[in-house]
Amino acid sequence: MRERSGKEIQAFLADLAQRQGVAEWQIRQARHALKIFYEIFLPRFVSEKTSNPPSDGRAATAKRIEFRDSVLPGEMERRFSSLSEAFRKEIRTRHYSYCTEKSYLEWIRRFIAFRDYELPRGSEAAEKVRGYLEYLAVEREVAASTQNQALNALVFFYKNVLQEPIGEMDEFARAKRPRRLPDVLTRSEVESLLAQMDGVAGLMAGVMYGSGLRLMECVRLRVKDVDFAQHQIMVRDGKGQKDRITMLPERFAGALQEHLGRVKALHEQDLVQGTAEVYIWPALARKYPQAGSQWIWQYVFPAKGLSVDPRSGKVRRHHIHESLVQRAVHEAAQGAGIHKKVGCHTLRHSFATHLLEARYDIRTVQELLGHADVSTTMIYTHVLNTPGLSVKSPADL
Repeated sequence: MRERSGKEIQAFLADLAQRQGVAEWQIRQARHALKIFYEIFLPRFVSEKTSNPPSDGRAATAKRIEFRDSVLPGEMERRFSSLSEAFRKEIRTRHYSYCTEKSYLEWIRRFIAFRDYELPRGSEAAEKVRGYLEYLAVEREVAASTQNQALNALVFFYKNVLQEPIGEMDEFARAKRPRRLPDVLTRSEVESLLAQMDGVAGLMAGVMYGSGLRLMECVRLRVKDVDFAQHQIMVRDGKGQKDRITMLPERFAGALQEHLGRVKALHEQDLVQGTAEVYIWPALARKYPQAGSQWIWQYVFPAKGLSVDPRSGKVRRHHIHESLVQRAVHEAAQGAGIHKKVGCHTLRHSFATHLLEARYDIRTVQELLGHADVSTTMIYTHVLNTPGLSVKSPADL
């Protein structure tokens, strides 16, 4: 094994691109593999073998040329430990989800690594952030949603942690946002999909389709949010931290009640073992210390085992992991022979489209979905069997 210069790496990737039968995704995969090798493995290998690193710095040159936003494990926490803690404090004070906390922190790590672990401050900060966002769009060719997430993370960091707002970042190269129509299943395809599923995942898929829930809204349901008498579900802290009410489909109400009977038996076991507490908002936990152990606050779809809360370190029974449901829906779509891109969110798309097909008012569908703007809901009118004013093809006239 010998080290390679940046020019050698570029030549290898260029030669790879010219080879017949090599796809673009394979070139990106090769670039990513080299990135991991030069950024993580090689520095550790050299430090273990010798205390004197190579004088020519070819590995470092390759990293600067090809992998400008490389992240060294733990480097940000080592150099900017106080800022890391301040960031966690600010984002948790605002009750952002743990997933958002992780993704925002990762983008901050990448940005600081892009700047060679020097944090831009003052008047130059906005220009440096703009340069990184343009790098993501032009060189990394990321999706528009990915670039926007990086922007949101950096705006939050500078505004709330550093107390140095960088503005709205209006003028920079934006990744092009594609305009795509959602994939929607027909009623028969939904029935075929649900027929392939059973157990908890099958019940959750039925509830998502019958209520129009997002995946995380479904996995985070609490016992108190399901009203069997009124046949409705209260969605708490949905997208945009908004609450809304949607219907509980009668078709799945009986199965859901039986499921909750089993969950309650599991909760009673946890009470005996002293592990019945679930996560609730910190302010509420301080006001009602015993609330986390009460039945009404338990998750409707709990995990099979206990886990450690990454924020508090407490051992709790969390909700079921969303990947289990995603995998079950994907496998069910394959088993049903559905030749479409099918995921959990496809069930929500199908919910909205089938309601509009049944001539329900679009404003009602908007409220059930929790859309802030009716224009978001109107996208489903484009995937109906008879869009617009029931226009027929001239071939069918």
